[in-house]
Amino acid sequence: VCRSNKSPWVCLTCSSVHCGRYVNGHAKKHYEDAQIPMTNHKKAEKQEKVQHTVCMDCSSYSTYCYRCDDFVVNDTKLGLVQKVREHLQNLENSAFTSDRHRKRKLLENSSLNSKLLKVNGSTTALCATGLRNLGNTCFMNAILQSLSNIQQFCCYFKELPAVELRNGKTAGRRTYHTRSQGDNNVSLVEEFRKTLCALWQGSQTAFSPESLFYVVWKIMPNFRGYQQQDAHEFMRYLLDHLHLELQGGFNGVSRSVILQENSNLSASNKCCINGASTVVTAIFGGILQNEVNCLICGTESRKFDPFLDLSLDIPSQFRNKRTKNQESGPMCTLRDCLRSFTDLEELDETELYMCHKCKKKQKSTKKFWIQKLPKVLCLHLKRFHWTAYLRNKVDTYVEFPLRGLDMKCYLLEPENSGPESCLYDLVAVVVHHGSGVGSGHYTAYAAHEGRWFHFNDSTVTLTDEETVGKAKAYILFYVERQAKPGAEKL
Repeated sequence: VCRSNKSPWVCLTCSSVHCGRYVNGHAKKHYEDAQIPMTNHKKAEKQEKVQHTVCMDCSSYSTYCYRCDDFVVNDTKLGLVQKVREHLQNLENSAFTSDRHRKRKLLENSSLNSKLLKVNGSTTALCATGLRNLGNTCFMNAILQSLSNIQQFCCYFKELPAVELRNGKTAGRRTYHTRSQGDNNVSLVEEFRKTLCALWQGSQTAFSPESLFYVVWKIMPNFRGYQQQDAHEFMRYLLDHLHLELQGGFNGVSRSVILQENSNLSASNKCCINGASTVVTAIFGGILQNEVNCLICGTESRKFDPFLDLSLDIPSQFRNKRTKNQESGPMCTLRDCLRSFTDLEELDETELYMCHKCKKKQKSTKKFWIQKLPKVLCLHLKRFHWTAYLRNKVDTYVEFPLRGLDMKCYLLEPENSGPESCLYDLVAVVVHHGSGVGSGHYTAYAAHEGRWFHFNDSTVTLTDEETVGKAKAYILFYVERQAKPGAEKL
């Protein structure tokens, strides 16, 4: 219909080919049009004729059912879906298709050569790769691009050995997940590794993270479907599941062994969350001290809580500020949010503390100290809050430093830290554009080799520090400033 050659989907009922939902959605319209004639039949006859309209992506060979709004992982008894895949694969390998691929490669190379930027008077190639939006997946793309620019974290996954999921008859061919294979072959770590490897290679203008999104759907049911999701919630689920999978054995090799052999992360720098340490906790893991004091008897209770990120409230006195240049009132800064998080506060009636000395719930105060800072400090600004019936967004601009964020004053024992170990430099920012958590759009800014880039799904543009500083940040990623030579390094 639209003459697009991107992401062609073939209907397995009538063999017609349309563009998929990632382009203009004509495959979905084809499904909807096929349902209209059925409405004129009797109910019983309609039930007999209704079919599960299944389409296949001619590029990735994944199958999708519009009626179920889900990917199809099983096959017919006669293996008809696999036969279609093999037929498409044979077409792909034909001389005609190979010739077309060669022409396409020449066009891609010429377009890459045109992607040149003037930096300090000299011409340089833009090697950044965007991520295609698979249907409201900007929340995932913004997080993936941010994590891909955290060098210590990204390099670990990129250096992992590739795990081949195929064997026997399927050796050397693409692998497809089926119910008979079971979910043991679904690896979040492996698909995450492949995605990170595809970024910053400069070989393509945009990468489609379909395989990773498929695994996300399999192991994180909360993110199934194509509605907008919360980027911070996705980041936490992603890191937690990567941490859990890295703890277990994979391909016969314990991940803890790989961590010890392939990285120079020292044991003293590891923070354990839910079991053994992994690269997730070694880099993002910190420790909070939660100090609660009973106001009646003065009993003090201390508890240590590991964290992967800190969620900071935007103080209420700043919540009505809309723009950076608004004159009335002081500007909200990241330090205001950190101070609000760590300051002493009296718990309200709904959060009464069970005092072991008084043997009952009493009024008390609470204060947070940071007992151990992480290598990468992730700060989440709580822009979404519940009112009586709605979840509103706090659109306040929060000023944040691009370099030299000093965390020393929030430490429990600042005298034990080195002069450089409490200073952090910004490496990535996730921004939410729009008014609601279930709508809007996510983009990310990230620094790579001294230059700042703006990642807007498949579009990547070079930007500057001034533009980054004006962003209404949702998630901030700060990297600990490198210690001087001779000190212990990550």
